[in-house]
Amino acid sequence: MWVVKLGGSLADRGELDHWLDILACYGGGEAVIVPGGGPFADQIREAQGRWGFDDGAAHAMALRAMEQYGLMMTGLRSDLVPAATTAELHRTREQAQVPVWLPVAPVATAQDIPASWSVTSDSLAAWLARKLAAERLVLVKAAELTPGAVHLAKLTEHEVVDPAFPDFVADFRGETWVFHTQQGKLLQQALYSGICHGAARVRAPSSDGPSEESPTVDA
Repeated sequence: MWVVKLGGSLADRGELDHWLDILACYGGGEAVIVPGGGPFADQIREAQGRWGFDDGAAHAMALRAMEQYGLMMTGLRSDLVPAATTAELHRTREQAQVPVWLPVAPVATAQDIPASWSVTSDSLAAWLARKLAAERLVLVKAAELTPGAVHLAKLTEHEVVDPAFPDFVADFRGETWVFHTQQGKLLQQALYSGICHGAARVRAPSSDGPSEESPTVDA
């Protein structure tokens, strides 16, 4: 099983349809999509800056922004299925379909997820991947990373992932990969063959080996 987080940058760049086509065609029975907040989360940040409501309310609203983005995805492709609970996710996969995770209900009852902007869809994707015992966690980002191993600390330092991500991915036993928004064909090949290559594989702090180049973020 692969947990694939699709960020809001895909909608901004007009590449969302392309990624949904790939996952719908090649991810049936294998992939679980985690939606980012997309343009809906941007509205919450703007509203919080204007009205000054607390982070608890903003967190609850941001989860709903993820659901709105996810429902938009399922509205764009009828072969993507909204699913919230673990049972729904597994049932959808068993039917060779691709579920899009709706996080509000499962996260509301979780005791290990702080209500903070430091926890974004990146961390929630890691939380879900760990919960599902997924083989791979894939983050689709607008960050241009050198293919090969990249240290987790580099990603945090350059704000490629959110501040809480290292804690959430720490106990994840599968592989973690970061694909650029223009590497859809690589993910298609990976889903087809089961082998990831050409993207950045995240290395935990305890891993051995030489340091990597710092990632550059595509503005």
